[in-house]
Amino acid sequence: MELLNRIDPATQQTAAGFPDIKTMQSALCFTAAEKERLRSLAGKVAEIAALPVQREKAELWTRHNDLETSQPLVFIDPENGWNECIPASGLSCADPLARVWEMYFLKQIYWFEVMRDDKVIDHFFDVPYSYETTGWGVDLKKEGGEQGGAYKVVQVVGSYETDFPKLHFPEVIIDEKESEKLLALAESTFGDLLHVRRKATWWWTLGMTWDYINLRGLEDFMCDFLLEPEWVHRMMEFLCSGLLSRLEGLQEKNLLPLNTENTYVGSGGFGFTKELPAERKHVTARDMWGFVESQETTAISPELYGEFIFPYHKKIAERFGLMCYGCCEPFDPRWEYVKQLPRLRRVSCSPWADWEKIPELLGKRYVASVKPNPNVLAFPVMEEEAARRDVRRALHATKGCIPEIIMKDNNTLGGNPGNAARWVQIVREEIGRL
Repeated sequence: MELLNRIDPATQQTAAGFPDIKTMQSALCFTAAEKERLRSLAGKVAEIAALPVQREKAELWTRHNDLETSQPLVFIDPENGWNECIPASGLSCADPLARVWEMYFLKQIYWFEVMRDDKVIDHFFDVPYSYETTGWGVDLKKEGGEQGGAYKVVQVVGSYETDFPKLHFPEVIIDEKESEKLLALAESTFGDLLHVRRKATWWWTLGMTWDYINLRGLEDFMCDFLLEPEWVHRMMEFLCSGLLSRLEGLQEKNLLPLNTENTYVGSGGFGFTKELPAERKHVTARDMWGFVESQETTAISPELYGEFIFPYHKKIAERFGLMCYGCCEPFDPRWEYVKQLPRLRRVSCSPWADWEKIPELLGKRYVASVKPNPNVLAFPVMEEEAARRDVRRALHATKGCIPEIIMKDNNTLGGNPGNAARWVQIVREEIGRL
C-alpha cells in the first residue's frame, strides 16, 4: 500500500478502467481551479462526442463485431506510452483523483485530435464504486516492481496440504458512502456537460492462471503440471468456483454493468453489438462479453492446456453472451480447444501467432484481433518500413476476414509520442492500398 501511495495514480494507465479509488488518498473535494480545469476538458470532450463521425464509428464497430463487414478497424492504446504523450508533469490538478480524471479527458481529446484511430469518443463519464476485495484469503507478495518495473511473485501457497485450506473465495465490499460521494462529485463538477453514470469494471480477465501464479509462483505453477497434476485441477476448480461465486454475487446485487457499446472488451477492441442488449435494468452475465486468456502458459503444450486449463475456461464462458479469447499467447496451437468456447466471437492474434492461419481458422466466423509487434514504436526514431511490413503482413493475412488492427503493450514510445499517431497513419495508408 505504501508503494502504491507514492505512485501518481494519473500515470497508471490501463484499458480496463481507473485505478482503485482506495489507493488514491483523494480528499474527494476539488478546488475551484481544479473544477474549472475539469469542466473545460469535459466541455471539449462533449463537443467531440457530438460530432457525426462518432456515430459513424460506432455503427462501423457494431457491424464489425456482428461479422457484417470485412473493413479493418484500427485502435491504439499505447498504455504506459501515454505518459510520454501526456506527461503527468503537465497536469494542472493536484488532488490524485482530479489528476486521474484530468488525464482521462486529455486522453480522449488526444485520441481524436492526434492519434485519429477508430476509437469512439462518447458523452458518457463512467464512475466506478469505491470498494475493497477480500482476495483469496492470503496476502499476495511480490519482490521488485518499483516504478512499474519487473517483479517476481513470492509464493504464498507452498505446501498444498497446509496452505490450500487457508484460501477462500473473494468477496467485494463496497464503501457505499464513499461511492455516493464519488458519484456526486462527478455530477456536480461536469454533470451538465457529460452523462455521468455508475459503471464499474470488476475484472479485466477471468482466465485464472494469473491468479494461480500470484498464489503459487511461476516456477512451481509450471512444475505442477508434471509433479502435482491432481492439485492443478483442484486449484483451477477452486479458482473457477471462486470467480463464478463472485460473478453470481455481483449479478444478484445488480452490480454487473453492460460492456456492450463503447466498452473495451477482451485484450483489444470494443463491445458494440446488436447481439447483446444496450440497456438492461438488471444485467446478467449472459448480457455481457466475457474474456478468458492464459498467456502465462505459452510454454506448455496444447494438450496440457486442453487438460488443465480449458475445462475451466469453458465453465466461465458458458455464463456469457459473447466471448473473447486470448492476449499475448498464440491462439493457433491450442485452437482445437479454444474454438469450443461457447459463443466465441473475438480472438486475439498476437505477434507470436501464425497469422497465415487466420483465414483457415477464423475466416469470417470470428473477429481477428491482430496485434502487430509494439517494439517498433519503442525507439526515438521509428523504423517506419519495419512497422509498415508488419501491418501489411497483418492486412494481407486477414483479407476477407473480420480484422481489427490493435496496437497495445507499449511500455515506452522511445520518448517520441509522435510514434503513436504515425503508426495509425501507416495503418491507414496500408489499408488504402488493399
